[in-house]
Amino acid sequence: MKRSLLVFFLISLLGISCTSLPKKGQKQFASGEYQYAIGTFSRILEKDPDNRDANFYVAESYRLSNRVEKSSSYYEKLVDNEPEFENLYRLGLSYKAQGENEKAMESFERAKGLTVDDDYLRLVNHELSVLTKVGEIKDYWPNIEIQNYTSLNTAGPDYAPVASEGYLYFASSRQASGIYPATGVPYTKLFRTKAEGVRVDVQNIQAMPEFRNEEGLNQGAIAISPDGNTIIYARGNSTSNKDLPDVHLFASYFRGGGFTQPIWMPLNEDEFWWNSTPAFSPDGNTLYFASNRPGGQGGTDLYQATKLANGDFGNPVNLGAQINTPGNEMFPRVTKDGKIFFASDGHPGLGKLDIFVAEPIDGGGYEVKNLGPKVNSSADDFGIFFTNYPQEGFLTSNRAGGAGDDDIYSFEDKTPKPKVVNVLLNVTTLEKKEDGSEEILPQTRVALYDASNKMTGGDFSNQNGRVRFTLAPDENFSLIASKAGYFSKSITYDTRGKTPKQEDLIQDVTNIVLDTTIVLDVLVLDKAIVLENIYYDLDKADIRPDAAEELDKLVTILKDNPTISIELSSHTDARATDAYNDALSQRRAESAVAYMVSKGISEDRLVAKGYGKRQLIIKDAKTEEEHQVNRRTEFKVIEVK
Repeated sequence: MKRSLLVFFLISLLGISCTSLPKKGQKQFASGEYQYAIGTFSRILEKDPDNRDANFYVAESYRLSNRVEKSSSYYEKLVDNEPEFENLYRLGLSYKAQGENEKAMESFERAKGLTVDDDYLRLVNHELSVLTKVGEIKDYWPNIEIQNYTSLNTAGPDYAPVASEGYLYFASSRQASGIYPATGVPYTKLFRTKAEGVRVDVQNIQAMPEFRNEEGLNQGAIAISPDGNTIIYARGNSTSNKDLPDVHLFASYFRGGGFTQPIWMPLNEDEFWWNSTPAFSPDGNTLYFASNRPGGQGGTDLYQATKLANGDFGNPVNLGAQINTPGNEMFPRVTKDGKIFFASDGHPGLGKLDIFVAEPIDGGGYEVKNLGPKVNSSADDFGIFFTNYPQEGFLTSNRAGGAGDDDIYSFEDKTPKPKVVNVLLNVTTLEKKEDGSEEILPQTRVALYDASNKMTGGDFSNQNGRVRFTLAPDENFSLIASKAGYFSKSITYDTRGKTPKQEDLIQDVTNIVLDTTIVLDVLVLDKAIVLENIYYDLDKADIRPDAAEELDKLVTILKDNPTISIELSSHTDARATDAYNDALSQRRAESAVAYMVSKGISEDRLVAKGYGKRQLIIKDAKTEEEHQVNRRTEFKVIEVK
């Protein structure tokens, strides 16, 4: 009898225990104690693997505690028994978080066929669109190198680093005094240590001294104003009924030699809205943060709030649908060039949260780009901070190979510095003698101008007529040589195609030595200088194209020598009458002058003179070649101001 009563008691106790487990788990789930709920319902699944409720609560607990990648086996059980939209959609999210994109697309397609609800269709169509674009992701910084800061990280979460005034601030579960029941990991506090760039003093990490870390809740992502006088951070997840029910932003201000106790910020607006991951604009006048408040695109969206006259931040504005998605956007970081870096699981990515950049485009709006596999992984990647934009900084990731949870990583852009090519141009200044020979012309001023006609150098040639300039490769230059008693002369010099390609260079610095000469003519008043190849059609004074090319050279001489005035003369051969030749040569001279005026030469500097056949070089010309010598155009300097 006693034995029968004992068996009955044990059976009754077991029944009560089985009945109480689901209620216990549901209570834990409803309280946001997701890790505890997972433990409770896992006990039921050990005996009943197909239990619908247990699979549901474990799957949802993983999803709601940001571990959706661990939920797929439980959603699969639910789908096998209840192929409903929500089960298939969330199974797709789980596959996507694991990088199993084909499985994810199959689940999303099945889910799409099970609903006519517009909101559901918008969600699933967005996910399908995102997955089709994953193959287009490219590395934003092809030469970036990322390293786990192993000596800084612990087995628990270490995340969201921010540098300010020689210190690195971050959130960490070290020195924790309790367990966050949603994830089963210790609560996080705020710490700091000295840092220079990405080099961190890991031996002297301390709890941040500006204000006291609170016990029994998470103190997370932190922002420090550019002037160092305002600290804003996320605080929440308390299990106390007397505390706020969600995560909110708190601010501490430097007053009277110290920081104030943190106070709740009015921009949180509602105690049931989640507000976190703050960041200041480079000028400190705008605060960016993430929130799940109503009216957004879905999940958590990025907002900006402008500093008010009283120093608070107000009137949060959603950053819009180009940046925000039905998924989650958080951890904004705005740079001086107007780019917005942020984390998202709603844009085309490699798994869970990836880091993206929104680049401003002409006409307004943004183009969003994934930073690519050199930065992102299939796990969560977020919280980028630049210590020297864009060359180096920190980010957070819980990718494989870390210390066990969220870890802080440093990154540096290792793009090789381009090899330097110097073009060393040796310029020799010469003068042309009466017999046509050339001799060294020392102490000649040579000026160097770039393609925009800006003077970039100048010097006098030495006794050997040499002067050297260092030029950039693949550019256009001009050189003007001048000396009293000589015509100034300009030449162009092009270094394009005269240097090796970058990929062919071996040394860090390569000097290419090139040479050129500038020959100056003696400037003599009233000395006739023949312009070669100035031809006119028979009995005409129109400037032919070939004559225009020669006159352009004279235009250059006049521009190089702005202090001279010239007489431009036209001569005919001995054939035809004096009156006819005088008139024809005058028209030709005037036509040439008019052409040069059209090229920008002041008419005051030009005198047109037709000499007809009165100044023949060959007086008894017989052949056509001899007549051509007489038919010439000349100029002579008649004044030097």
